Amino acid sequence: MIASERFYSIRRPLAAACAGAAVAILGGMIGLGGAEFRLPILIAFFALYPHRAIRINLLISLVALGFSAVSRLSFLQAANLADHIAEIIGMLAGGVVAAWFGASALSRIPKTHIMGVIAALLLGTAAMLSLEASISDVTATALAHESAAWRGIAATVAGLLVGIISSLLGVAGGEFIIPILMFVFGMDIRTAGTASVLISLPVVLTGVTRHWLTGHYRSQTMLLFLVLPMCIGSLIGATVGGYLAIWAPTDALRLVLAIILAVSSLKLWSKRADATAGRPPDM
Repeated sequence: MIASERFYSIRRPLAAACAGAAVAILGGMIGLGGAEFRLPILIAFFALYPHRAIRINLLISLVALGFSAVSRLSFLQAANLADHIAEIIGMLAGGVVAAWFGASALSRIPKTHIMGVIAALLLGTAAMLSLEASISDVTATALAHESAAWRGIAATVAGLLVGIISSLLGVAGGEFIIPILMFVFGMDIRTAGTASVLISLPVVLTGVTRHWLTGHYRSQTMLLFLVLPMCIGSLIGATVGGYLAIWAPTDALRLVLAIILAVSSLKLWSKRADATAGRPPDM
């Protein structure tokens, strides 16, 4: 445990709450938690170095995901989960394993490289959002009719990928889990959304637990002035975004957010290049 982990000088709880609410509203309108958009904000506007921003993002994601899980309880009976147990267990197992080891590996990624990793993953997420918007009517199901064993193996591999992404971005990974469940394993959107929460919650909890055990959440000032207000804002924003989703042009909004995310990733890459070259960053 290093001393700097306890120190956080910024005191802007109202700004944190507003940022959390804004991100959650946008995420709620397209059915995501919005953690991908929250990470660049934590780095650029709340002055967190990347490793710390990822850990804080994961902690806030856990709170938002828990709220989502409670709201999703009413969908459990309507969701056709029984026919997809192999996929759910496979992704859950792979995700938990990757999250546990990924949280430990995060500290070993050099500061000069982590920003580039974040930028690349955010750019990949932007591409995924664009793809989802353009193929929203496609119902390809590559493994829907395979045996449970094959579906379980494929789901475990997919879970490992999602767990790694969760560890390196501090996200729940729903933007990857839901398309995989729909387009690879043939789930309907309601079942995929519910299954995504059931998979993501243990994965994110595993990462948070690993970071907690290694002493990365001991800054009381950060928990009080940043994490708590951002969590409150996120919960309020998610509720508002859920209601607005009824009228929101989802596909068009996904494309707009994908562009914003792509621009953010390029800005982070530029910041990483400046830091590597010893120049002062421009954001």
